Amino acid sequence: MSLLNSSLPAVVFLDRATIPTQIDLPLLPFEHQWIEYDFTSPEQVVERLKGVQVVITNKVVLDRERLSQLPDLKLIAVSATGFNNVDIEYCRQHGIAVANVQGYATQSVPEHVIAMIFALKRNLKGYHNDIAAGEWQRNKQFCFFTHPITDVAGSTLGVIGSGALGSATAALAKAIGMNVIFAERKSAQNCREGFYPFEQVLAMSDAITLHCPLSEQTKNLIGRAELAQMKPTGVVINTGRGGLVDEEALIDALKTGVIAGAGVDVFTDEPADESNSLIANMHLPNLLLTPHVAWGSDSSIQQLANILIDNITAFMEGQKQNRVV
Repeated sequence: MSLLNSSLPAVVFLDRATIPTQIDLPLLPFEHQWIEYDFTSPEQVVERLKGVQVVITNKVVLDRERLSQLPDLKLIAVSATGFNNVDIEYCRQHGIAVANVQGYATQSVPEHVIAMIFALKRNLKGYHNDIAAGEWQRNKQFCFFTHPITDVAGSTLGVIGSGALGSATAALAKAIGMNVIFAERKSAQNCREGFYPFEQVLAMSDAITLHCPLSEQTKNLIGRAELAQMKPTGVVINTGRGGLVDEEALIDALKTGVIAGAGVDVFTDEPADESNSLIANMHLPNLLLTPHVAWGSDSSIQQLANILIDNITAFMEGQKQNRVV
C-alpha cells in the first residue's frame, strides 16, 4: 500500500536497530501504518519519509534541508533524550512537534557510574592485565600487589549536573557510603544552596562524574587546567556526552599521573575508531572504555520504548508529553 494513497497515518522508525531485538515495542493504540528500517543513510531519509506523518529517530539526522522536503511530517519522536540530530528551530517555525524520552535510565546510568568507580579504584583492569601477561605467575607470590587498591566507601564523589541522572547517581553513591557534593556551574558567581564552587569540587573529590548536556558552554568542561586541580588519586567518569572532557588532555593526565584513572562511555565521535586518542590508548590499565551503553540495561531500554510509544499516542490524542517543541 502506498503511503501517499493511504488514509491511515504512517509511522516510520528510521533506525530500529538502535533498540535491541529483545525489547518489545508496545503497539500504538490507533489505526496506522508501521514501517521500520534497521538503519537509514542520509541519502535515504527523504525517500523513506515522503507522505509520512510521524517519524521515530534515534541518531538519524533530520536537518533543515531534509525537513523542508517533508511537508506532511507532523511529529518527530526521538527515541533518546538528546535531540541535537534534529533542527529544532526549523520544527518550531514550521509547526513540527518534537518529543524526546526522559527519565528512563535513572537506574542504569548510576549503576554504570558506580561500577566504573569500583573497577578503577580497585584497579580491576590492571590486575586482570597482569594475570593475562603472566606477571603474577612469574612472581610466585600468594598475593600480588602491583596497583593501589582504594575503598570506595568514605570517599567523596563530585557530581557535575544535578538533573535526574546526576541526582540518581548521587543517591546510589550515598547508599554505598560515599560522600556526595554537587558542583555549581563553572562560570557562576554565586553558589546555589547545596552546591559547591566548581573548582572546589574538583579539588575535594576522589571521583568526578559528569551528567550535563553538551553545549558551547560545556564543551571541554574538563580540560588540562581542570584535571590539574584534581587529586592525583582522583578518577573521572564521563557517561554524559562526548566532548565534555578534552580527550587528549585526559590521556596525557592518565599517562603522567595527574589523575589516577578514567571511565568513559561517550566519545566525541561515535562510533570511535583508532584515530580517537581514547581508543588508541585503551591498553592503559587506568582507562576503562565502554561503547555508549551506560543507559542500556534491558529494563531501561524497555522503559524508553514504553515512553516513546506513549509520546506518540499522546500527540495523536492532542496532548503534549515530553515535548521539546
